[in-house]
Amino acid sequence: MKRQYIIPIFVPHLGCPNECTFCNQRNISGQVKKVTQEEVRNTIEFYLDSFKDKTAYKEVAFFGGSFTGIEVEEQNALLNVAYEYIKAGQIDAIRISTRPDYIDKDTLKRLKKFKVKTIELGVQSTNDYILANCKRGHTFEDVKRASRLIRWYGFRLGHQMMVGLPESTRLDELNTARDLVKLKPKMVRIYPVLVIKDTPLEKQYLSGEFEPLALNQTVEICKTLTKFFAKKKVKVIRIGLQTTDTIIGSEKPGSQVVAGPYHENLRQLIDSSYYFDLIDEKMKKINTKAKEIQITVNPQIINEVIGYKKENIEKIKQMYNLDVKIVPNEKYSLKKLDIQITKTYKEFADDKEIVTRKK
Repeated sequence: MKRQYIIPIFVPHLGCPNECTFCNQRNISGQVKKVTQEEVRNTIEFYLDSFKDKTAYKEVAFFGGSFTGIEVEEQNALLNVAYEYIKAGQIDAIRISTRPDYIDKDTLKRLKKFKVKTIELGVQSTNDYILANCKRGHTFEDVKRASRLIRWYGFRLGHQMMVGLPESTRLDELNTARDLVKLKPKMVRIYPVLVIKDTPLEKQYLSGEFEPLALNQTVEICKTLTKFFAKKKVKVIRIGLQTTDTIIGSEKPGSQVVAGPYHENLRQLIDSSYYFDLIDEKMKKINTKAKEIQITVNPQIINEVIGYKKENIEKIKQMYNLDVKIVPNEKYSLKKLDIQITKTYKEFADDKEIVTRKK
């Protein structure tokens, strides 16, 4: 499979018509000024120079804010810089993220001319009450309309959803996932809500009106959503905000995170929890009393199988009182995992008896 590189360009808060209660794009991205054509060009050049695999698929991605809400001339100016690199054969495509209420036929026709291939919509929730409560400024009907138009015009559709929004329940979030799948996105991002400084949500948190999800709650709901999307063949391309100079643990100097389930390795925690469940499920089906087992997996997922700080292996050892060996096998798929008993307690006892006799 061809390697893929993303060249991220953040356009913080440009084009956004209102202030969502949870949002402060300037604090999230660490940027406060407009992005210029020169900065786009410099960013692309920097990343192109740093990419090791020159044959990889390369995509410029305009993140943050609401790209199609920017003045059209400014959109075109930024897109045109990236398009120059497409025409030169140095990058392959452009991706943008925007709001569902800022999509229409004329906009999509214009984006086509610049070879934009992927459009991600900030959906957050499909529950209109939750959207209104967060002052999101659009409805689920807007999401459905925009999603259908994007697919109709031949773009790859992506959705972004949030977990832990004010008054949102686990059922709301599962329903959001179910609603999104019906709209046939190719990919999804899942963002657990963090309390960011200088937002209405910070005031709600400090007054006791809002309580963010705990880290363990976040891992469980995101794991459930990841499993669901995998069954529906929708790729989860990211979980959690990108770590930046300001999006770091709330206890660290310069952090803009007041509270919430931030973890620099959140995706690993979730994937590790998924593989622990898989190992535990297989272990419960083993009738023989094992002293040692061998787990065979694709080498790409060894870290997730072992677990964050070897947590999975230690838990399996303690729960089942056995030793564990991990064996890589490149022929295995990323979701396949085999467990073999390499030593039973009877064999272990027999070995000890032989050693004792020799002495």
